[in-house]
Amino acid sequence: MSEYTGTVTVGGPADVRELPALTLTKVAVGPFDNNAYLLRCKHTGKQLLVDAANEPETLLNLAGGQLDAVLTTHQHADHWQALEQVVEATGATTYAGVLDADDVPVPTQVRVDDGDVIRIGDIELTAIHLVGHTPGSIALLYRDPGDPDGHPHLLTGDCLFPGGVGNTRKDPERFASLYEGVVTKLFDRLPDDTWVYPGHGKDTTLGAERPHLPEWRQRGW
Repeated sequence: MSEYTGTVTVGGPADVRELPALTLTKVAVGPFDNNAYLLRCKHTGKQLLVDAANEPETLLNLAGGQLDAVLTTHQHADHWQALEQVVEATGATTYAGVLDADDVPVPTQVRVDDGDVIRIGDIELTAIHLVGHTPGSIALLYRDPGDPDGHPHLLTGDCLFPGGVGNTRKDPERFASLYEGVVTKLFDRLPDDTWVYPGHGKDTTLGAERPHLPEWRQRGW
């Protein structure tokens, strides 16, 4: 299997990352170049999909038609276009941030708050609530127990990308909130080798982005 890069394109193949206890598969779907991530526990085979963004057939094929849970990172419509079809086909349990759940049109069965732990098989994901892109955006932190180096893995939705935080619509208060949350809850707590899986586009690491934090603050986006 080729080395994982995190570079995927709409209509192209998925990229697969094999971690000691978890298989992470990334795929891009149209029309807004959204990333969806399938997390499979190697021990139990249970699966969690992060953002059923669109193209339900693509996502269901990726999961082999079997899903235990779907987590929607935030309320924006480009992140849940396939949610209803995916849930109907699999009976997966739905998760979303407590402050965004009411704006996701498929009923949320589990409302997630800051610090909550989501368990799928032997996999544990810690929810990190970030305010600014939306009121209830949720990032997910995973530490693979079988990785001797303990490298963290962070799924950030639309809150952190290569080159900056998510869109806050040029609202200074929203930007300040998101920037502060990203700095204090992500950069201040996690090491440079933390791998970042965003809601659109290429992956990055906290180390690659850390030197640019003052620039982001100064420009205000």
